[in-house]
Amino acid sequence: MTEEQRSPTGKPMVEATPMDVIRVRIASFALVFCFAVLVLSFVGRIWVLTAVVVAIMAAIAIYMAFAVRKQKRLGGGPQSRG
Repeated sequence: MTEEQRSPTGKPMVEATPMDVIRVRIASFALVFCFAVLVLSFVGRIWVLTAVVVAIMAAIAIYMAFAVRKQKRLGGGPQSRG
């Protein structure tokens, strides 16, 4: 990486907006929580709860896909000119 692609502290910079990063992080936490509820509802044979959690997980996955897709449309991040 070139110097233009690193922050002053030396960490690699990304082209993500703060809101998109928050959306992906919260959605990933929600997916982990939903997976735990899914396993418990499946083991407990609560089929209605299982179906509801699967639907919620699908919605969260679509939400995350749109956030990632938006980031890909923004461009390739900082470019080196040297």
